[in-house]
Amino acid sequence: MTGIHAARSAEVRAKAETLLQQADRLLCESWNERMWVDGGPIDPSPAIDQAVNGGYPWLEIECSRCKMMRDVDMAALRHPPTTFVHDLAGRLRCSKCAKANRSPAATLLQLAQRPRQAAAET
Repeated sequence: MTGIHAARSAEVRAKAETLLQQADRLLCESWNERMWVDGGPIDPSPAIDQAVNGGYPWLEIECSRCKMMRDVDMAALRHPPTTFVHDLAGRLRCSKCAKANRSPAATLLQLAQRPRQAAAET
């Protein structure tokens, strides 16, 4: 009997993980749409772990000073995974401007499934 319960538990857990991934993906897509329409950063936003789980591990940002765009791998950030994406706006800085002793905050653009550079190469 315990084997049946364990198998059923594993089956239900797999379904739940799939549904959670779909929910996180939809949350990211919804946030992106609100960013495109309203500008940003939009609160509430997905948390870093929700964005990564939903298949959107990249954050496209733009320096508010020099307008240089870059992609940030959120899985590699040293922030807690429960940090909301919109909270990163004040924490991310342009490395180019930092070399010139300036540190303007980044402007959040959108969540992405892959970095722009990889998409341009293919």
